[in-house]
Amino acid sequence: MSVVIRGTGSYLPETRLTNEDLARIVETSDDWIVARTGIRERRMLASDEATSDMATRAGEAALAAAGIDAADLDLIMVACVTPDMLTPSTANLVHKNLCRGRAIPSFDMNAACSGFVYGLAVAKGMMESGDYRRTLLVGAEAMTRITDYEDRETCVLFGDAAGAVVLERSDVAGGILATTLCSDGQHSDLIQVPGCGSRRPASPEVLAERQQYLQMNGRAVFKLAVQSMEQIALDTLKKVGWTVDSLNAVLCHQANGRIVQATAERLGVSAEKLPMNIDRVGNTSSASIPVLLDECNRHGRFRAGDRLLLISFGAGLTWGAAAVEWA
Repeated sequence: MSVVIRGTGSYLPETRLTNEDLARIVETSDDWIVARTGIRERRMLASDEATSDMATRAGEAALAAAGIDAADLDLIMVACVTPDMLTPSTANLVHKNLCRGRAIPSFDMNAACSGFVYGLAVAKGMMESGDYRRTLLVGAEAMTRITDYEDRETCVLFGDAAGAVVLERSDVAGGILATTLCSDGQHSDLIQVPGCGSRRPASPEVLAERQQYLQMNGRAVFKLAVQSMEQIALDTLKKVGWTVDSLNAVLCHQANGRIVQATAERLGVSAEKLPMNIDRVGNTSSASIPVLLDECNRHGRFRAGDRLLLISFGAGLTWGAAAVEWA
């Protein structure tokens, strides 16, 4: 028995936020942003959109690609750090939009940019138990809602998006063969939104200090991200007996162009095996890998039997990898 990816989908908001747009907000330039991040534009959701709206659209696309209806789902999971509200979960709202009252479990996961890979691991385990046959797993983020547009170091990075997969229990070979997950809370202060939680509830003081926005120590994160993703990639390859040379594609979290390239160089991954879209969408946190996965799939990049390695790194700090044989 295996757990395979039956369909993929994604959603990008219509509004494009270009480097030129940001240069009118903060002291920066297109050359500065591209040189340091590889990003030229990112998407921003409309004022009347929320994370659940994007997640629903991506989920609908994945269901259509899989050729099944929401009525066939047994489980809905949404990975995000930007929920519509503290409660109910974003997954509950996606369930409301898709399932029309049919009662199935749904819940959110917060592992930051590693959320989608964490979701693959959790879904695989739950489906292998025999209780769930089909799962909708979504990574969706409204990152521009927690971005500080007075901080030029971080505001150039983030965009909004959602990506989704329909996972199905199957008798065919392949699918999600192995996952590896790690975290290290000792570095939790390197990427955080310190305000508006139980430690620092929303207040005039918290808002005045801009504690409701994401804060990041980019230099420290860069070094840890590259080291961690290299090691977890090797650990995961060892589990399935693959080599780097045997891979058909490496889908790395689109955190920063330089991080992706540095990780690939350390692993020895050639450019033709390293799809990237960060120049067009920016860092979309947990939506990053499923959006890239859907983009590659819809362009016919994958064939049955292809070996994919998914690698992620995010706040927590968290990092993870998954070995997938395309089925």
